[in-house]
Amino acid sequence: MKYVLVSGGVISGVGKGIIASSAGLLLKTMGLKVSSIKIDPYINTDAGTMNPKEHGEVYVLDDGGEVDLDLGNYERYLNVTLTRDNNITLGKIYSQVIERERRGDYLGKTVQVVPHVTGAIEEWITKVAKVPVDDTNEEPDVCIIELGGTVGDIESMAFVEALCELRRNCAREDFMQIHVSYVPMVHGEQKTKPTQMAIRAVRSAGLVPDLIACRCEQPLEEGAVDKIARFCQVPVPHVLNVRDMPSTYQVPILLYEQQMLQNMTSAMRLDTIKVSPALRQKGLDIWDTWKGLCLGLENLREDISIVLVGKYLECPDSYCSVIKSLEHAAMRCRRKLNVKMVDAEHLEPACNKSDPAAFHKAWHDVCTASGILVPGGFGTRGTEGMIAAAKWARENKTPYLGVCLGMQIAVVEFARSVCNVPLPQATSFEFDNRDEDRIIVSMPEHHTGVIGGTMRLGLRPTMWQPDTQWSKLRALYGLENESINERHRHRYEVNPDYIGQLQDKGLTFIGKDETGVRMEVIELQDHPWFVGVQFHPEYLSRVLVPSKPYLGFIAASAGILSQVTKAEQMQTVEGLATGIDHVKLNGVAK
Repeated sequence: MKYVLVSGGVISGVGKGIIASSAGLLLKTMGLKVSSIKIDPYINTDAGTMNPKEHGEVYVLDDGGEVDLDLGNYERYLNVTLTRDNNITLGKIYSQVIERERRGDYLGKTVQVVPHVTGAIEEWITKVAKVPVDDTNEEPDVCIIELGGTVGDIESMAFVEALCELRRNCAREDFMQIHVSYVPMVHGEQKTKPTQMAIRAVRSAGLVPDLIACRCEQPLEEGAVDKIARFCQVPVPHVLNVRDMPSTYQVPILLYEQQMLQNMTSAMRLDTIKVSPALRQKGLDIWDTWKGLCLGLENLREDISIVLVGKYLECPDSYCSVIKSLEHAAMRCRRKLNVKMVDAEHLEPACNKSDPAAFHKAWHDVCTASGILVPGGFGTRGTEGMIAAAKWARENKTPYLGVCLGMQIAVVEFARSVCNVPLPQATSFEFDNRDEDRIIVSMPEHHTGVIGGTMRLGLRPTMWQPDTQWSKLRALYGLENESINERHRHRYEVNPDYIGQLQDKGLTFIGKDETGVRMEVIELQDHPWFVGVQFHPEYLSRVLVPSKPYLGFIAASAGILSQVTKAEQMQTVEGLATGIDHVKLNGVAK
């Protein structure tokens, strides 16, 4: 096993996840099998109970693990399937160590950070790194390890020590480190001193960076590169210039142009790893497709404006996977994506009294959008604004996609406006928490009062219902498929008692769970695109294989749904959906 450690300094949020994902992608272009591990030095067991406004979105895996959003980057870039064990937190480690101590595993010894906690971390890494994560079902060749936060944080000290031990226990060519730093611009001058100090701190902690990835707004000047190389004791080619790019998907290409892959190959002797001809060719195909999809994005001429009606707008990462899925779909459709974030509360009548300017701007954005998206969320705040947005989309034939809460919102709006279901029934148990006679009810298996890990989580099947061949969404998945598998994260569902009443008025439940009781997908037949899904399709969207609900939504918003559907049905082998290459979209070909 070979390990690539990606650490960061100077500031947090410097882009370690993108660097780690890009490094893994470059390794995959060689035909190597790549896994990833994210280390988060907080004491929470997982990210499931964290506020999206503080920590960003919670990403959900096939096994139901609620993990850090960077694992989403790994899966999207590398097309792998990770598990909850690929996200290590200080809470998980301490829980494991304390459990062992209670069992008597340490035989009466004093349990200490070194060697017991650090040993548990190293053991976890070496075990998880060997777990197959792709369709080969074989042990990975390389594991990318991202250390969250910045080196020097008190929370990460145990992890840094464990990684030093891992490095010591590996052969020299089996471990390398990429340190991501930030080079600020002050009065027109690029300042290298923060990076120098950060590298000094990393070295004093026992780690030795092999490559230094310098984040900066503008290309690094030659003098800055020379100074960083000299004072940080690395060759000049090992200082990587990671300037701002039009798209993060172009970062792997930028790093490739700076010989990053050659540097990793040389440092870890990757050319000695035996790679089958099939995997080597697959790697080349992935790289060709990636470049063809991502180069020239800044030159796209046709725009598409999407409004996201949400409630966690303070943190830009709250809807990370949703935005990424929109980007994947827009790249496939060769459209320049313009996402406008609208606070759902600004669409409510109360805002018109307190802040008329915000109210009218929000409604202007909604009314002029090419498509309206209502994503997942929790609680009652802003839900009346979401309902109003869904009503506008339905009545004005504007493409609409509702995800999780967004689907429930669409059902509530339809019940009120079309079925004339009176309040308080035409709402959600989540919104008033009074009784179960609601359009949206609490799931039987949800334990009220227990928050962590009690939702319906992970990969679950959805069965297409009879006589739904007319469905635009099902056509994208493939009419020959009787079921699909998507990831879930929810506590509430559509009340089965109201299904007949809703369907009699035209709201079709085209997808249900394997029991036929839980509603999974809604669609209006006489609408350009009015779809709601109880699952979270964004968790399975990939750069080269966009999520079907998001692809259909973007295509319908751009007016090219029929062309895109035809292209998807021409999809080629190897999981690389290249059929669209052969179809011109409004005169624009890839």
